[in-house]
Amino acid sequence: MSAVLQVVEDNDPYLDNFFVSEMINQLNALDSYGTYEGWSKAKIVDPLVLTKERKKEIPIIGDPDEITIARVKAYYSALACSIEKETGLMAVSLVNISHEGFGRALIMIGKLIVVDKTLRDIHRFGFRSLEEMSAQSDKLIEKAKMLTEKYKAAATD
Repeated sequence: MSAVLQVVEDNDPYLDNFFVSEMINQLNALDSYGTYEGWSKAKIVDPLVLTKERKKEIPIIGDPDEITIARVKAYYSALACSIEKETGLMAVSLVNISHEGFGRALIMIGKLIVVDKTLRDIHRFGFRSLEEMSAQSDKLIEKAKMLTEKYKAAATD
């Protein structure tokens, strides 16, 4: 993403969305060197937005770098935190990614798996906009809530 400028504006209304805020919290938590210190919310979450121009810069086949893998893990941790807030039950994310960018992400509540995603081409992980990220996350959170209600015994065991 060398020559492409920041695409998320500081006044983007989705920066105040609960999930996007949680995503920013997770990314800040992973920033052990203080790189994000002084950065705006928009600048922190900006690399997750893959416009057509940004996607063109990423090769179709490639291995993910550590920063991209950390973003994927932060995304599923943010999902787990959001699910926990919605259900009132502790949710845990488990992400396993090979060096080639393939793997699986699970979110569990008790003994119940509420999110199960196969991961492919992680080096191209991102969303067209914060709105899309929020919408996709909301769908996963709603499905997790439904599963938790349906299988309450497994979730609380």
